[in-house]
Amino acid sequence: MNVPNMFGLFKSRPCHHPDLGTLTRSRGMWRGALRLASHPVPVAVSGTRQGPDAAALAAACAAPGLLPGWMPIVARALFDHYAPGLDAYRRGEFDTADDPFPLISKPAEVWKHVKLVFLAASPVDGQMMTELGYETAWDIEHTLCARFVGNDFIELNGSVLPP
Repeated sequence: MNVPNMFGLFKSRPCHHPDLGTLTRSRGMWRGALRLASHPVPVAVSGTRQGPDAAALAAACAAPGLLPGWMPIVARALFDHYAPGLDAYRRGEFDTADDPFPLISKPAEVWKHVKLVFLAASPVDGQMMTELGYETAWDIEHTLCARFVGNDFIELNGSVLPP
């Protein structure tokens, strides 16, 4: 006996976007990929079951053009996050037998020790927020998130889950 999949009635159909590829809805977000910082990065944008939000798509698609201006800001924020860890390392508070602690002397050097792992765009408090998620060599337990509204840096959140 062939039983129809009842949940298929509620599943959103994938849609194609010229920059983000095929977008599928999962866990409340529309998911695709975008080339950022020279590699493909998973992208999550808000929307309804019917489709992605136009403002979220626009924010995600604007990211490659804004990224060069954001990078020095994010580098400074990441470096500021790194500094207390460096102090703790110098006091001998880290066991670095398996993973040596990176020694970074200026913000521009953080890029050798971080990986961009996601971009998300969704409204927060009525404003479209673009989030860049980073894994770092000095804080392997957390994903750090640089948040922007348009071109304005809002914060570096020290512990987020990928959307």
